[in-house]
Amino acid sequence: MDGDRAPVMADVARIAGVSHQTVSRVLHDHPNVRPRTRERVLAAVRELGYRPNAAARTLASRRTRTLGVISFNTTLYGPACMLYGIEQAAREHEYSVTVAAVGTLDRYSVLDAVDRLRDQNVAGIVVIAPQTAAVGALANVPADVPLVAVGCGTHTALVSVAVDNEAGAELATSYLLDLGHRTVHHLVGPRSWLDAQEREAGWRAALEKRGAPVPEPSAGADWTARTGYEHGRRIAADPEVTAVFCANDHLALGLLRALQQAGRRVPEDISVVGFDDMPEAEYFGPSLTTVRQDFDELGRRALRALIELVGDPDAGIPASGERPHIVIPPSLVVRTSATRPRPRTESPT
Repeated sequence: MDGDRAPVMADVARIAGVSHQTVSRVLHDHPNVRPRTRERVLAAVRELGYRPNAAARTLASRRTRTLGVISFNTTLYGPACMLYGIEQAAREHEYSVTVAAVGTLDRYSVLDAVDRLRDQNVAGIVVIAPQTAAVGALANVPADVPLVAVGCGTHTALVSVAVDNEAGAELATSYLLDLGHRTVHHLVGPRSWLDAQEREAGWRAALEKRGAPVPEPSAGADWTARTGYEHGRRIAADPEVTAVFCANDHLALGLLRALQQAGRRVPEDISVVGFDDMPEAEYFGPSLTTVRQDFDELGRRALRALIELVGDPDAGIPASGERPHIVIPPSLVVRTSATRPRPRTESPT
């Protein structure tokens, strides 16, 4: 090897007697590597003084006007809207976007996607990272890869852009309390998602600030209307429930269906508030009061943060090197699915 040249992954593979792909698996901590093979690769890394992030430096010198986006499950409303907002903002700034879709947001999948995008010499990478596993994975991305995380709040040391889920949940819960409900029940999203965790925290904080009882939340296995319906059947059977805040609009849709089937009227018997303001929310029966996220602004702010991180000489934007956490406030959209609770009638003695 030339003494003036920094070692590369191919050098590690040659010394260890393995393939380039095996070296990549070891460096990304992939589980399907034999222990002896892993040790040979790590020994070669130590012998050569190889730094896994050395190739990332080529991003700055060979940068294109292409941005990479790592996205997970774009069929879900939130991530899909985030991706659309990023693409729209990129187009306005004359950047193209290449998407690396991953099935799971574990460490190996995320780092493999980073490598694939890095090989295309992208100017920088946006990661739509709504799950706790993604936050752990992003901690392993080389520090000199220009990267912005979207949807993970301030749970990472990286530049991040997110909607203020806690504030949105507090808005929804406080609105129901202001209507006169004694407390508000909560249908939680999957707890592996940061959105669900933060919305639950905001709901709980709003109740505690007002001294209202904090009921045991109903935890959803996913974000679907089916899950909302299954939990809704149990909620409908509890005569004490007068108000429910749902972690997203799909859960609210399933809840509305379950309440209708059980003969519980909305909003006369139970008030319901959702989160997202998906386009169909206005046409639910009744139309859904919900928390709106500005996904277009999320995309614009994410792109701007990335451009400011790496700089854009063509647009006269110098690289700032700052690593801010950008939080976008949500808003409450009031429709007809929530109202004052009916006065309680005394049971005859």
